Amino acid sequence: MKIDFKDIILFENDDFLIVNKPHNLATLDERTADRGGSLLRLAKDYNPDLQAAHRLDKETSGALAFAKHREAYRHLAMQFEHREVTKRYHAVVNGMHNLDSVSVYLPIVQLKSGTAVAIDRVKGKLAETIFNTLKVYKGYTLVECMPITGRMHQIRIHLSCLKAPIVNDPQYGGEPIYLSSIKRKFNLKQGTEEQPLIQRVALHAHSLSFFLMDGEGIRVEAPYPKDMEVLVKQLDKWGA
Repeated sequence: MKIDFKDIILFENDDFLIVNKPHNLATLDERTADRGGSLLRLAKDYNPDLQAAHRLDKETSGALAFAKHREAYRHLAMQFEHREVTKRYHAVVNGMHNLDSVSVYLPIVQLKSGTAVAIDRVKGKLAETIFNTLKVYKGYTLVECMPITGRMHQIRIHLSCLKAPIVNDPQYGGEPIYLSSIKRKFNLKQGTEEQPLIQRVALHAHSLSFFLMDGEGIRVEAPYPKDMEVLVKQLDKWGA
């Protein structure tokens, strides 16, 4: 899929640029042999001075900020350090959950493989996420996730600890979602295999709030990409 960087820009001024990152695109260059492209490469083609201020998992879509110069990078890095940046994610999870400002405060350790994490109360690094239910469906829930810290796979494993793993996230216990599981009289054409409604972890970075160089606060929202939009629309239609 060819991505035109200009098409994914949500906000731009002299200091910062925020994009709606497509899913299945790494934020930075991957260390594997078949590296392929990265969002950073596309950004540098657009403006060689751009630096990613944080990162999103390859499968995760949504709002991601770049800094255009060293002062801007430092300005945003300090806000991340002091937890002044508010990140709000939307996730579709397995099961019906009523989460009202539920805080999960469990330390996370990266496993030797480097591709997964675990909860470890002794060796783990401090991690906190706050969860709110946005909408409950038949067997599924749309959840807002606010990570206070920024550990790898933090939202995914913390939701798993709440017995609310993200849809289509087998690494942390999430099952795929099929139309047949929410639509009553679902008929599949004979000889065809039903495909999941979303082919990736159902997690999207919905908004990013921080302070610009002049101290003004900004909140940038990233619309759902097509796959997430289809999933939520089908749940609204059949899962209520």
